[in-house]
Amino acid sequence: MSKKHNFSAGPCILPQEVFEKSAQAILDFNGIGLSLLEISHRSKDFVTVMDEARAIVKRLMNLGDDYEVLYLGGGASLQFAMVPYNLMKVGGKAAYLDTGTWAAGAVKEAKKVGTVDIVGSSKEENYSFIPKDYTVGSEYDYFHCTSNNTIYGTQMKSFPEADTLMVCDMSSDIFSRQLDFSKFDLIYAGAQKNMGPAGVTLVVIKKEILGKTGRENMFSILDYSQHIAKESMYNTPPVFPVYASLLTLQHLEQNGGIAGAEARNEAKAKLLYDEIDRNPLFETFCVKEDRSLMNVSFKITDESKKEAFDNAWKAAGISGLNGHRSLGGYRASLYNALPIESVQVLVDVMKSIK
Repeated sequence: MSKKHNFSAGPCILPQEVFEKSAQAILDFNGIGLSLLEISHRSKDFVTVMDEARAIVKRLMNLGDDYEVLYLGGGASLQFAMVPYNLMKVGGKAAYLDTGTWAAGAVKEAKKVGTVDIVGSSKEENYSFIPKDYTVGSEYDYFHCTSNNTIYGTQMKSFPEADTLMVCDMSSDIFSRQLDFSKFDLIYAGAQKNMGPAGVTLVVIKKEILGKTGRENMFSILDYSQHIAKESMYNTPPVFPVYASLLTLQHLEQNGGIAGAEARNEAKAKLLYDEIDRNPLFETFCVKEDRSLMNVSFKITDESKKEAFDNAWKAAGISGLNGHRSLGGYRASLYNALPIESVQVLVDVMKSIK
């Protein structure tokens, strides 16, 4: 069976090299006669994996020792609760930018911890743009935003100058473009977009911001400081996803780093958006200036052509193109590992529909 062109929004495509090395590690890890799935997370072999997996993140992001890197379970959704639990002062409040379903989910959980002010929202316009006319003052314990919105196909092209801590959910565009990562005090991301398989979440945190909430008797499993002290091994880590994420980041580092990925991603996005803009049969759901480089959500303008288009892209070996159930249409996710040749196949199919 030939390899599909995988446009899935997550879990998503990963480099072929990562699949091959991961498969070998499951059979025999490092030639030790044991599978990666059965070795102790305290063994020298896996401790080396965890140490390098943490170190490579700081290298790629150009961050110093004032930051700590954690690999945790629970998905990015657990971070919706951990962020306010660790950063919102008792009796304090936080500012949130509401740009989509996952941003709204973060708001919902934070409200269970303390007061939340939504400083900007595009909900009334079906999240078709990124709000820009807002300010974040020093009265907030932190500001939370979502850099890329997988469902609606929008992406923050710039970030505000906030007079408080900056927190960002980068689940769906982490390591895809160059940013000044030192601008952020806490970054979190589910791995299953650009980093690895589902089952682990990356947290990058400036250590000095912790322990200032006045919250006593914190649940240890929810306390970032506990995880930092145990070097991401407070409880048994998800060994396989951490290893696959390390392989993915090594592949990224060996292929031009984030700058190289950004150039490839811009080329892929331009190829697809140019066809959407040229072809009257297709249009995006969002405003042009906020279009995502990672998730291109679009629809067909003539429903009578939908069946022909669906049959054509499936026959071309394309997978994962259906849009999110809450929005409909189509969604082409252009994550780091997707080759531009796959985008060209999709564009050729779009051109063929008359």
